[in-house]
Amino acid sequence: MPPTLPPSSEPTPELAPAPTPDRAPAPARFRRARLRKLAPWAAALALALLLIGLAAQWAATREANFQADSIRRAMEVHVLGLRDSAGKYNYLPFTTGLHPEVLAALAHPQDAAVRQRANLYIEEVNRQAGSDALYLIDLNGTTLAASNWATPQSFVGESYANRPYFIDARAGRGGMFYGVGQTTGEPGLFISAPVRAEGGAGGGTGDGAAGTAGAVLGVVTVKVSLRQLQEAWTFVRDPILLTDARGVVFLSSVPSWLYQTTRDIAPAELDRVRRDQQYGARTRFAALPWKVERSDDQPGYLVRTDIAGKPRRFLAVDEPLPDLGWTLTVMADHAEVSRARERAWMLGLLCAGVLLLGGLYWRLRERRFAEQRDARRDLELRVRERTHALDEAHAFRKAMEDSLLVGMRARDREGRITYVNPAFCDMTGYGADELLGKLPPYPYWHPDDVTQHWHHYDAMMSGQPARSGFESRLRHRDGREVITMVYTAPLIDADGAHSGWMSSVVDITEQKRAELRQRQNDEQLQHAQRLASLGEMASTLAHELNQPLMALSNFASAAKAFAEQGNQPLLVSSLDETMAQAQRSAEIVRRIRGFVRQRTVGTEDCAVNALVANALALLQGEMRQRQARAEVRMPAALPPVRGDRVLLEQVLLNLVSNSLQAMQATPVEQRVVEIEAELLDARVHIRVADHGPGIDAALAEQVFAPFFTTKAGGLGLGLNICRTIVEAHRGRLSFADRPGGGTVFTLALEISPP
Repeated sequence: MPPTLPPSSEPTPELAPAPTPDRAPAPARFRRARLRKLAPWAAALALALLLIGLAAQWAATREANFQADSIRRAMEVHVLGLRDSAGKYNYLPFTTGLHPEVLAALAHPQDAAVRQRANLYIEEVNRQAGSDALYLIDLNGTTLAASNWATPQSFVGESYANRPYFIDARAGRGGMFYGVGQTTGEPGLFISAPVRAEGGAGGGTGDGAAGTAGAVLGVVTVKVSLRQLQEAWTFVRDPILLTDARGVVFLSSVPSWLYQTTRDIAPAELDRVRRDQQYGARTRFAALPWKVERSDDQPGYLVRTDIAGKPRRFLAVDEPLPDLGWTLTVMADHAEVSRARERAWMLGLLCAGVLLLGGLYWRLRERRFAEQRDARRDLELRVRERTHALDEAHAFRKAMEDSLLVGMRARDREGRITYVNPAFCDMTGYGADELLGKLPPYPYWHPDDVTQHWHHYDAMMSGQPARSGFESRLRHRDGREVITMVYTAPLIDADGAHSGWMSSVVDITEQKRAELRQRQNDEQLQHAQRLASLGEMASTLAHELNQPLMALSNFASAAKAFAEQGNQPLLVSSLDETMAQAQRSAEIVRRIRGFVRQRTVGTEDCAVNALVANALALLQGEMRQRQARAEVRMPAALPPVRGDRVLLEQVLLNLVSNSLQAMQATPVEQRVVEIEAELLDARVHIRVADHGPGIDAALAEQVFAPFFTTKAGGLGLGLNICRTIVEAHRGRLSFADRPGGGTVFTLALEISPP
């Protein structure tokens, strides 16, 4: 990479020489060095994996051979059982055909008595032998006598001319055939032998006749059930099945495999099965749900299939039984082979891991010795650096705590003070040595609030301190009061255990004084607003008082004239009118004095109707002067609201007065102030609506701003003070355009609790 040039330089070919083959860049040399170090490890890892893979393959092959040997041993047992079941009754047809009763039945098939004796004899022989059924068939294939002659499923009279075992025996050969019974529908093994004249009956299951003497007179057949053998197979862990020469499964430890095939059946063979009715009415035979994998390096073959919905793999070995015409297949779970391979891999990897860990341990041990030598040299330096760092951290924490304006106080779980910072000592006037170790009552508790102090202390000790803090009054050592806000939280030590309580104490004495001054200023501002409103009503009030004063003068002159005339009734009437006008003047003055008065009676239950009536009474003169009127629509059952009556009347007075002033340019017949009230969501909503021009949208956001006014000579404090009063009562003051023109102010106040 060429070197970086200064901004003012021009790159030249001499400043960017190409790397030479003798000297490669440093990163490339570093990568090659790392590869040289990793190459032996990579080779050792590859060799180890190769050896482990070979060992795993050897273990799998060994397990497969072991399974194959186990299958062969099990197969020998099963073959002996099959041949025992088939050969145990091989003699029975031949010996039965030698008896005179059997020969007599064949000689006289129409004689019922002879046939009955044959039935009884065959029944007794079958009972003694323990076979399923034993019966005698004539040359036409019709059963003449049977061991089950007395049962509903008697073979007597049934024709078995189509059955292979009958055809073989009629031809003079012994017959053997497995199939489903045409009469009972139960599968079984059928063994037959020809019955010959002059005692020359042929026996066994061979293909040739047992001598040429004597013609074939009939056939004796014994049916043997292999049900017990199949029931025994159901308890075997791995599948076992028996197939005929066509590959049809007729015995299996897996019931779902019955009457399925291991290979496709040729059409000619399928016709033969249908004609012989070997498997009853079945005309189709589905293929087994197997996936077969054959390999030359392993015994048998692998079978993949599903049993009970689970995928399985088996090692299968076939054993042909040529004397019976069957093939026995025994399987073993191939998972053992996979597990043997996995165990070999795990063991190999474990050994490789142990060797690897041993090598790493040796290298780490050597490296540790070297590190320990270096660590001993650096230990003292580190200790000095750590000690210095701790001292600096302690000094920093101490300086931070000393600079805090918030008082900090820690107490243990017994309430004993364990820590105070300088700010807390300044709040209380007591030094840290005087407070540490103290138990309540603490010396800075205010004597008038001891009960409250104990209440907060008990709440803290019970694990329930006030989460949002609480206000507490303390007594300074010099006797002055200190008002604080206290926040307490659990104190958790380094082990995560609760060891006490930490409190932050904020001095809010000056804040309280500022709030008091603010309240006083607000009251002065409200008083100034009332005085301003009084100034605005001065002319109206002069007009109001002028009427009763003129009436007083007129009634006084009339009373004097009536007195001189001696007209007593008119004199009394004039004096009554004089008193009424005097009371009217006094009521007007009383209202003005009550409105101007600065101090109020405080919070009380106020009837909404009375608030509206008093406000309208103060504005009667102004409404007459402006030729306006008020329409009041309020339910009679409105609940009272909680608040300061004088302040709420001032709000209504200001709203109604603003409505009157807004309708100066409105026609006289439309100068109506609409006052409505309703109860909605636990609040009383009072609406004051006028028919004036409304409020310009551009000025809507400034309506409640202080010192904003659209009136000439106005102070701009009326609506601002109104909203302050309403919000102090936890209410809302809002406005909206009135449909049809004008403005609607809505005053929402909380109702008094029941």
